[in-house]
Amino acid sequence: MKDVLKAVKVTEDIYWVGAIDWAVRDFHGYFTGRGSTYNAYLVVGEDPILIDTVKAPFKDEMLARVGSVLDPSQIRYIVSNHAEADHSGCLPQVIETVKPDKVFASEMGVKALADHYHMDRDIVPVKDGENVSLGNVPFTFIETRMLHWPDSMFSYRPDVGVLFSQDAFGMHLASSERFADEIDPSVIEYEAATYYANILLPFSSFVSRLIDKVRSLGLKFKMILPDHGPMWRKDPGWIVRRYAEWASQKRGNKAIVMFDTMWQSTAKMAKAIGEGLTSGGAHVKLMPLRECHRSEVATEILDAGALLIGSPTLNNGLFPTLADALTYVKGLKPKGLIGSVFSSYGWSGEAAALLEKAMADMKVEMVGETIKVKYVPDDAALAQCYSQGKLVAEELGKRAAP
Repeated sequence: MKDVLKAVKVTEDIYWVGAIDWAVRDFHGYFTGRGSTYNAYLVVGEDPILIDTVKAPFKDEMLARVGSVLDPSQIRYIVSNHAEADHSGCLPQVIETVKPDKVFASEMGVKALADHYHMDRDIVPVKDGENVSLGNVPFTFIETRMLHWPDSMFSYRPDVGVLFSQDAFGMHLASSERFADEIDPSVIEYEAATYYANILLPFSSFVSRLIDKVRSLGLKFKMILPDHGPMWRKDPGWIVRRYAEWASQKRGNKAIVMFDTMWQSTAKMAKAIGEGLTSGGAHVKLMPLRECHRSEVATEILDAGALLIGSPTLNNGLFPTLADALTYVKGLKPKGLIGSVFSSYGWSGEAAALLEKAMADMKVEMVGETIKVKYVPDDAALAQCYSQGKLVAEELGKRAAP
């Protein structure tokens, strides 16, 4: 494959030398329906520089792309922006192969790489804001702790305005096109939002502070080159603006109804609630969890203002899909939601209280009363569900950002 796999020229001296993973469908429980890429970059200066590596099984693909530009043994420096294994998995093997003069990482990155790989190799730590010239190429290193690991950092080239942003500003999207402006904008919008919702949402306060920091430093980005998905060469400010918006967690006039059902009783309640929400002016998304993945729910919550959840009682507990999705969503720490709970049961009915606790744990502000129905909802129960949906929609309409 070494004569088939080629680097992609980004600028006069920067090449994309990453790998495309067409097959991956799961990232830590996040459904990656369009696959992903692991991006690495080759900077060809007086002393060639490799920015990040790739997931271990894709080492040969990366080195083949490097080899289409220069012999990998010519690489003098490696910069590791993030120690997670999808970006550093083949780092020990690459170091052994190319024998670089120096490998750089953040101070926390040095520790993380040591804990991951136990290499007999010194990694050079760089500090937040430190300026380093690698050969004739200047870099500024910027710590981005908890975006989304403690070791994460940006590498910025002030001479050409290029930001190597590691996991920030990326997305899980495998494509033959390398630049965002070559891809359907609706796909870019959806996958960027999905990535933020499922990876970066818990760290939104860090995102906001980082954007403020970058603006205060007066950094100008002509290009943003992330470690997943396409590169931003036209209006890279678009993705920065979107991150600022998502990090603010402004809530829209949208309600998510997340539920599952055993014998359709909870589903009937969900549909009646959905009708009530619609009549109250809300944009509504019903998400039955045997058909909708947990990460799709997380994506929809990104711009929603209300979350309504329903479950039957099974074995004195929640239906398994609800327990799964709630554990996942809780970990993403969405803020500013209102909502309510509904449940059907046969005899014991513990699910309703468990749903209420889950909502309390997520700090969702409850509207109206929990609705519990024994076995099958009658017309009166469905009317109550409709009224509850309408009540939530009316409250949402008072609060939703324009």
